[in-house]
Amino acid sequence: MTPNFLQIHTLTGYSAALLNRDDIGRAKRLPFGGTERIRISSQCLKRHWRTQEGEWSLTSLGTGRSLRSRRIFSDLIAPRLAARQFSTEQILNVLVPIRSAVLGESVKARDAKKAKKGEQAGEPSLTELHTEQVIVLGEPEVAYLTDLAAQLAQDDAEATKKAVEAYFKDKATRDNLKALGQGAGIDASLFGRMVTSDYLARTDSAIHVAHAFTVHAEEAEPDYFSALDDIVAAEGALGSGHINTTELTSGLFYGYVVVDVRQLLKNLAGDRELAAEVARRLVHLIATVSPGAKLGATAPYACAELVLAEAGERQPRTLANAFMDPVAKVGAKAAANRQLGGYLSRFDDMYGAHEDRRLATMIEPIPANSGETTSLADLARWAGGLVTDVAP
Repeated sequence: MTPNFLQIHTLTGYSAALLNRDDIGRAKRLPFGGTERIRISSQCLKRHWRTQEGEWSLTSLGTGRSLRSRRIFSDLIAPRLAARQFSTEQILNVLVPIRSAVLGESVKARDAKKAKKGEQAGEPSLTELHTEQVIVLGEPEVAYLTDLAAQLAQDDAEATKKAVEAYFKDKATRDNLKALGQGAGIDASLFGRMVTSDYLARTDSAIHVAHAFTVHAEEAEPDYFSALDDIVAAEGALGSGHINTTELTSGLFYGYVVVDVRQLLKNLAGDRELAAEVARRLVHLIATVSPGAKLGATAPYACAELVLAEAGERQPRTLANAFMDPVAKVGAKAAANRQLGGYLSRFDDMYGAHEDRRLATMIEPIPANSGETTSLADLARWAGGLVTDVAP
């Protein structure tokens, strides 16, 4: 079988943690099956996988981590040009039209926007280079744009503008721009670009991540805490320097990730060896990296107790509906196993069993129809090997 998709399902338990907070500091929640659940957003999960350092780090593969910011032109590229002895005026003269060409905004439109806002003339400022949305660039792109700006910068604004316009009219340049759009670092190759309108947003995600949620009803408690003032206490005074409450939660979370194997290969320019290593490391990251706010106060570090991987050609599907009816809080792990296996069996009965499956688990009983049982390391190697078998 040459799979189109790799699906990864996990069950991970956490106690006394605040894994992902909302805008008022409470744990994020999700109503599902008529019951409130604690959830972890996909953005939170991806952020921790992207930035993880250590044995399974994606950045250590040598292709670089992407940077997401509105200030890449002003805070990364401009200082590198300043170090090459370009003045602020020269930097603005060259980077404004380059930024406009790369992101698809005409200089004329930019000037009209400035006039509409009523901006006053004054000292040139690099803040003009800020983009309206967060863009995603990798180090190779930043270096390329820096060298390009140094090459095109002239002594006056009009000459610089003409040089930039002439450069971007060339077909070879348009091809370079197309390549630029694919080179935003390995994490952008996996998770795509988090922008909707700019040119540089055109990298489709190869990894689709669902929000994780508890398989049972929410378990939460307000945690009262205080901080003592040592100097005041030493003087014999009673009371504390600070009193507050936060929220702590516990639960067994279901997680779901899909790897579009062909898209991953495409985003990595067909490098099968690199794509296979990415898939292998991703399995380890999903199983072992814990998100979490309040790290110092809760130490929310846990590994998945079940990892079920499926490889197949047909459209992927979540197993979240196995938990639409929440499991009981007491004995949640065994109950989750039974519901997961029962749902998988019923799905196979209705639609047929077309996926090749591997299971690494610490929980008993083993879910029905879950495939060959193995270690996490062997499961990860199996996932990486699938990539090399995919037809181009």
